Amino acid sequence: MNSIEGLADEIAGWLRDYAASAGLRGYVVGLSGGIDSAVTAALCQRAVGDEVLAVLMPCHGQQRDLELARLVASAFGLETVLVDLGQTYDTLVAALPPDTAEIAKANIKPRLRMTTLYAIAQTQGYLVAGTGNKSEFMTGYFTKYGDGGVDVEPLGDLLKSQVRLLAQALDVPQVIIDRPPTAGLWEGQTDEGELGMTYEQLDSTLAAIETGHTGDVDQALLERVKHMMAATAHKRSMPPVFRPRTDN
Repeated sequence: MNSIEGLADEIAGWLRDYAASAGLRGYVVGLSGGIDSAVTAALCQRAVGDEVLAVLMPCHGQQRDLELARLVASAFGLETVLVDLGQTYDTLVAALPPDTAEIAKANIKPRLRMTTLYAIAQTQGYLVAGTGNKSEFMTGYFTKYGDGGVDVEPLGDLLKSQVRLLAQALDVPQVIIDRPPTAGLWEGQTDEGELGMTYEQLDSTLAAIETGHTGDVDQALLERVKHMMAATAHKRSMPPVFRPRTDN
């Protein structure tokens, strides 16, 4: 690929072809106010024009998240629909056993968003476009059957650093590009805080692992990333199916 602009065109062409092969018209994208969803929405628009629906799904998050999501939609002229999941989340959490872990409760939010996106996509005759990048995918930094429950992952083979370059090429608002990445699971949560490293460190480590040139990588960081990859391998595979033995 000769340029970031060329990469954007290639991804858009792939999205266009995939929708056509599925016999569907376009894509729904959950807009969070973050860089990954902004880039995904812009690529989908490049692929299928007006057949993109941006879904805003606040769930006890920060008002700033919603403001930035609307900024992205306005910047690209995207049609939006707002589904406030706060009350739904509260009702479900109240029905769970009282000893339910806090992280399990937090992961309900992306799973509710997945359910919402599929309900809207099926109604519209669209596909659900995922917003995960390679850095997150390889380390399992996503919720299984939450933000990992999608039809396509246009950014799934791009490191976070590459997504940033795409954002610049696609004219994503600079405030979105500069914003600290967050999954919005709780107040003050950031991706890098949870990962225990910067995306720059993660990307360079993943690239070294992929090429086999790990000699210059900090060994503690290398082992941490390898452990994350191994521990989350199940999240990157379809559910295993039991097969009865055929021998007698």
